[in-house]
Amino acid sequence: MRRGLLLIDRGSHEDDVRQELQYICSKVKEKGNYHISDYCFLEVVPPYIEEGITSCLSAEIDSLTIVPYFLYPGRKVKAAVDSASKFQSKAKVKLSISKPMNMHKSLIALVDEKVQKTLALNNVTTQKNSVDVLVIGHGSKDPEARSALKYVADGLALMYRNVVYCFLEIEEPNIKQGIDTCAKNNPDCLVVVPYFLHKGAHVKRDIYEDLNPAIESSTIKQVLLSEHLGTDDKMVDLVLERAKEAER
Repeated sequence: MRRGLLLIDRGSHEDDVRQELQYICSKVKEKGNYHISDYCFLEVVPPYIEEGITSCLSAEIDSLTIVPYFLYPGRKVKAAVDSASKFQSKAKVKLSISKPMNMHKSLIALVDEKVQKTLALNNVTTQKNSVDVLVIGHGSKDPEARSALKYVADGLALMYRNVVYCFLEIEEPNIKQGIDTCAKNNPDCLVVVPYFLHKGAHVKRDIYEDLNPAIESSTIKQVLLSEHLGTDDKMVDLVLERAKEAER
């Protein structure tokens, strides 16, 4: 049986985003034994959803699993699912649409891994229960998106001294408020985690516009910035798990 898998990402002008998606797709194809694995975008830049689905179907596959590659179950995910669903009546093969990349224990483990790597790179040997963590999410008007970030923060709170979450835009607490809340806990070391899938504009530039001045005006002794989620194998495995759930 020739199976295909298609990731639907939000979309970005950054080349790093395409490179990360290409890596995820290649690993998914290899580990999941798919005939084809590719990506498309909901908006911003092509290939858009119609082009992505059409391209996959042209590979003469027997089934296509569509995975919304989003960390939050908000409006963007609903738009992606609605757009993909329209193709079922036109396609001669079965289309399955998975859940997005949220509310899964592997995301907690991945953020924990990013924090530990950051501490090690900076020669910080402090025990977990003495370290504070600030998780920065994107922000959304959909209340379910906040629940998705809170799920990760609550899971980390079982391991670290204090865990706070905040948002880059749209909703509060914003980054300044997040740093201020962390400062009230008087941490010896604070690790800031950009909770983003890609090294796009938000991770490269936007976060720093609010984060740097907030840190400079705070009383926190040591602030370290971790990597974003990126191309970690845990993300590959989560894509495969979501795909298998849909295919069943």
